[in-house]
Amino acid sequence: MKELQKYDISIVGLENRAYEYDFESDDAFFAAMEQELIQSGSFRTHLVLTKSATMIQLDFHIHGTVGLTCDRTLEPFDESIDLREQLFLKFSDHAEELTDEIELIPWDTHQINVARYMFDFIALSLPMKKLHPRFRNEEESDTEEEGKVIYRSEPEGTDDAGEPPVDPRWEALKKLNNN
Repeated sequence: MKELQKYDISIVGLENRAYEYDFESDDAFFAAMEQELIQSGSFRTHLVLTKSATMIQLDFHIHGTVGLTCDRTLEPFDESIDLREQLFLKFSDHAEELTDEIELIPWDTHQINVARYMFDFIALSLPMKKLHPRFRNEEESDTEEEGKVIYRSEPEGTDDAGEPPVDPRWEALKKLNNN
């Protein structure tokens, strides 16, 4: 947990203006987050915190690499990341996450820790299917061919008009309905 303390930002006494922060993170960051999705990585974060009377706007620019394991071969590889995200922290009587971009924080909050936000942005930017870069061209060509119809036959029992024959039991029920 001590590793994550360097991501604490004291908001008590900040004037209503913009502030800039830079963070450098490595494998210790991912180990401190106590998760299994990302084991290693190295990235830089440039954060612009804009404080106003009723809210705090956080603009993140995160770039670097994270170490992933290929789903196909179980080989480790580095995935590059370069993302820009925005988050709004609105002052309120209680803490609540309203949307992905808007969170309520209590009026008496003294500091915020941005490590969780940084990890969430990185984790959400990763592809669902983690493939080593050498397999990505194969995957792209496979998805292009998914929509092609290779063989198609007409369903059995259709007549020349393209409509299937009606079951005689349904015909008898239709006659009852018409009476």
